[in-house]
Amino acid sequence: MRGHAYIGTSGYAYPDWAPLFYPAGIRAGDLLKNYSGRLPAVELNNTFYQQPKPDKIAAWLAATPDDFRFVVKAQRGGSMRAFAAKPQQRSADRLRSQQTAAETVAWLTAPYRLFGERLGGVLYRVPENMHRDEEKLRLLLEAWPPDMPIVVEMHNPEWQVDEVFALLALHSATLCATDLDDRDAPDLRLTGRSIYLRLRRTAYSDKDLADWAGRLSAFLDSGTDCFVFFRHDDDGTSALRALRLCELLA
Repeated sequence: MRGHAYIGTSGYAYPDWAPLFYPAGIRAGDLLKNYSGRLPAVELNNTFYQQPKPDKIAAWLAATPDDFRFVVKAQRGGSMRAFAAKPQQRSADRLRSQQTAAETVAWLTAPYRLFGERLGGVLYRVPENMHRDEEKLRLLLEAWPPDMPIVVEMHNPEWQVDEVFALLALHSATLCATDLDDRDAPDLRLTGRSIYLRLRRTAYSDKDLADWAGRLSAFLDSGTDCFVFFRHDDDGTSALRALRLCELLA
């Protein structure tokens, strides 16, 4: 069976995307319903700044079809607390580090359970100033619920090594590939349950999109789901690119 292509943008609540993507005069409360009628997934931005409330999650689910998928960005404070403890050599200190990671991850992931099967993944961003530390990553992955898909985006190139990829694969954690203006196009590596790609360049030609569609199709044809999200922009051009990529992968 061919995998699903979950294509979208980082966020959806942008009234300025009308009239290029949204219809002119659309109400704020109708943005997600309109968005989900055209694109199959969204990467939620506001969950990075605060934990989503149950009533908000219920409203998101009610506004979207059953096959629509949400990816949540892990809340920044909790995600860094789970990643901050320095691994210890002594067994007692290591146990405390494990307990801290487990407690923080439990708090962090509790609201995400409310998405049920509509949760495409939790995007866990490791910032540029966080240097490679495999023991910290190991503590996080050991504490992470195995039934909740985690996607790890590592901005510091130090992390892009086979040892890290193997650690992600051991825990079925998905490696995020990020395409940036100032770097070469990233490799797509299957370490978890899906492929995850963030297209963050300021511009993509139709040829660029066709090239990415060709690379993604190899995974889709093998039965692997692919999540792809374009960056936010001022007028909705990124959303149109997402639509175009959906057409190319159809």
